[in-house]
Amino acid sequence: MSATVGSLFSGIGGIDLGLERAGFEVRWQCEIDPYCRKVLAKHWPDTPCYEDVRNLPDDIERVDLICGGYPCQDFSYAGVRRGVHGDKYLWPPMRDCIRRLRPSVVLIENVPGHVSLGFDITLSDLAEMGFDAEWSIVSACSLGAPHARERLFCVAYAAGDDGAHHLPHRLRQAGGHESRGGGGRGGGYRWLPEPEVDRVAHGIPSSVVRSPLSALGNAVVPQVAEFIGHQLMAHLKEPA
Repeated sequence: MSATVGSLFSGIGGIDLGLERAGFEVRWQCEIDPYCRKVLAKHWPDTPCYEDVRNLPDDIERVDLICGGYPCQDFSYAGVRRGVHGDKYLWPPMRDCIRRLRPSVVLIENVPGHVSLGFDITLSDLAEMGFDAEWSIVSACSLGAPHARERLFCVAYAAGDDGAHHLPHRLRQAGGHESRGGGGRGGGYRWLPEPEVDRVAHGIPSSVVRSPLSALGNAVVPQVAEFIGHQLMAHLKEPA
């Protein structure tokens, strides 16, 4: 039986696609944007997709891993950086979902600016719920992409789980910066031609290029999620 995933703030499924490539099974998703929901329905037609993270059903399925990149606008250096006081601050409902379902692992994604603004609250909440956490700024070029696209990735796991302590080292391996010429650790990761649209996630299938820029621009690079997913899958399969 494969490890299962519940995906919050799914967007067009960048994290979901990467985790699936690593062997996970996406059991449910949550996304409020109408266009993104159409993309998810096309690629995951049999997967339940809830609309609002603040109104998840009481009988939502428990999963091994909960992933999500809550909105980054209030943390991004490109914005006004209102942090936890911003209108789009949605870590609290993700926290509540984690507290209710108690997954074995949590995977969080956001912009690098979150580290210096509000991330301490996320870490404190995870600790209060009994999770240890490790994080790194991971660039797409460290996996062979021709651009940097830095993102914060945080892996949280049950406190005292000594078997998980190899994860931070492997995650940091992907955090180094390689040249934009694509000479990184691409290995077996599949890099598709970059879509002819500015500021999109390299590796997103060209069939969704016609989507609004916000859907593509905010998407997580699937190859990065796949790399992390392989490390998480190896840990979840280790004997207790």
